[in-house]
Amino acid sequence: MLYAIEGLDVPDSLERRKSVRPEHLARLEALRDTGRLVLAGPFPAIDSPDPGASGFSGSLIVAEFPSLAEAQTWADADPYVGAGVYREVTVRPFKRVLP
Repeated sequence: MLYAIEGLDVPDSLERRKSVRPEHLARLEALRDTGRLVLAGPFPAIDSPDPGASGFSGSLIVAEFPSLAEAQTWADADPYVGAGVYREVTVRPFKRVLP
């Protein structure tokens, strides 16, 4: 089943994000390489594709996991969680309708 994982950043998270971004991306690439990743990306903190120093306000990942518990376990192990980038992480079942 698909699950939406939404991480909401702490204020001024940009430097923390940068410090663990390679590890965060490696985990996403592993999901992609097994065909389980639908989409992933950050929410710019301002209305711009490149927010610069404003950074990001959070992230969204939609991926396939065997269960909600396994999606939560995966989300809890994200390097952004360990580095204190996220102030909150929500994992919910997701039903893809389009495309």
